[in-house]
Amino acid sequence: MQILTPNTDLFHTQRKLFTCSTITSTLIPTKPLSVSTARKTNREHLRNLENVLKTSSTSTDNHDNNVSSRQVKTTTSTSTLLGGLSLARIWPHMKAAVDEMSPRNLKRLQRLLSKSSEERSPKNKLGSNWRELHGSNNWAGLLDPLDENLRRELVRYGEFVQASYHAFHSDPEGSPRDIALPDGSFKATKSLYATSSVRLPKWIDDVAPDLRWMTKPTSWVGYVAVCDDPREIRRMGRREIVIALRGTATLLEWSENFRPNLVSMPEPKPDPSDPTRPKVECGFNSLYTTASQHAPSLAESLVGEICRLVDLYAGEELSISVTGHSLGAAIALLAADDIAERVPNAPPVSVFSFGGPRVGNREFADRLVSKGVKVLRVVNSQDVVTKVPGIFSDNDNNKQGQNRIMEMVERNNPWAYSHVGAELRLDMKMSPYLKPNADVACCHDLEAYLHLVDGFLASNCPFRANAKRSLRKLLDEQRSNVKVLYTGKSLRLNRDSIVDNGDVLPSPSS
Repeated sequence: MQILTPNTDLFHTQRKLFTCSTITSTLIPTKPLSVSTARKTNREHLRNLENVLKTSSTSTDNHDNNVSSRQVKTTTSTSTLLGGLSLARIWPHMKAAVDEMSPRNLKRLQRLLSKSSEERSPKNKLGSNWRELHGSNNWAGLLDPLDENLRRELVRYGEFVQASYHAFHSDPEGSPRDIALPDGSFKATKSLYATSSVRLPKWIDDVAPDLRWMTKPTSWVGYVAVCDDPREIRRMGRREIVIALRGTATLLEWSENFRPNLVSMPEPKPDPSDPTRPKVECGFNSLYTTASQHAPSLAESLVGEICRLVDLYAGEELSISVTGHSLGAAIALLAADDIAERVPNAPPVSVFSFGGPRVGNREFADRLVSKGVKVLRVVNSQDVVTKVPGIFSDNDNNKQGQNRIMEMVERNNPWAYSHVGAELRLDMKMSPYLKPNADVACCHDLEAYLHLVDGFLASNCPFRANAKRSLRKLLDEQRSNVKVLYTGKSLRLNRDSIVDNGDVLPSPSS
């Protein structure tokens, strides 16, 4: 195998004619230089560098019996050649790229791309700590830096939501027969349906009969599951009930999303003249409370099932975790409020949402807090869905000295929305694999969210080097948003040669 050695003498000669800017790392000539000669020299060295990287990648792929010895040899050779180029001193950005594609990191990237099954972080015994992870202290001290047990729990909840997407798309016109839960210690006990109050003209079905499920007023939106494995119950410290809700999928659900006016929530003795009543988005409330001709509303169905499970496991330590993505995150807040209000002797209720929009006004947020409902919102800074609908109402508006006239205007403003609960804020730019200018769909994609959660250490730390989550689903759904560095020809060939056993749920992009 022949290795092309760069002309280091020529390179050092040319390097003396340049100085490195500490601000932009741009090569700045200190005296006149022939443009054609400079371009020719740069092309020559970049060509040599490309051959070095190809050699490293080939050596990593063709390992059979003597993997360790061959890898050591390749690493030593590469480091010597790249050291001669002095990239660290004249082009820091190129050095970072070379480090990412070193034989060691190439092998790790290949492992992330070629998994036949998901690799997960170890499950630690939670014991009595489950209450803290469930938000008993509003996740104080657990978010930045992110607690490793909480990271594992968040990924687990996200995979419950992915299972709801997968089940719906397996039979969008009816009811899924099998829900492939990501955790074998749980069993699904109830399918959940939401009905829209919006009605479309009948001619729409005639125009597109194959997409009739898109205009159905009632659609499957999620499920209720309960842990029935004694060993897992002991590990978690309680028996957990999970409610998982998918995001927007049908045309009528999209129609409900665009009904952003706030409506009052039902109360025992409502006072219409009171402007401080809890209010929520009209479309979300419609999907949650509307009943169809043949089925009860999502609210009645869900509360009835939770009451049944609480009675069934009376005397045991229980918890209720409501999780959802996008529209499902919004409905999760309404469900948690309803459960805390209507289920007798309700166990602790917590919401874990991904990419959720605003749902109600400040009074609705205060109502959830007063009922002891804990909410943790996982938010991507580049996700526009988390910034709508309405006008944001900061919870600090009650501070002393607030202009009472402005506060009165805000309270009567039909667009005054407020977020609720604690927030885990992620940033797409922290991922070494995704483009910093990823499109809107990628920024809202659930698999992208789980990728960011899995790699998040702290707001002031780089992406976690020992992240466990496979990149296969991310490449399948968001290939155009993955950096070209990781979608090169050699990596694509390696990935395409892998047999997908279908054991991993597809990632929704909406």
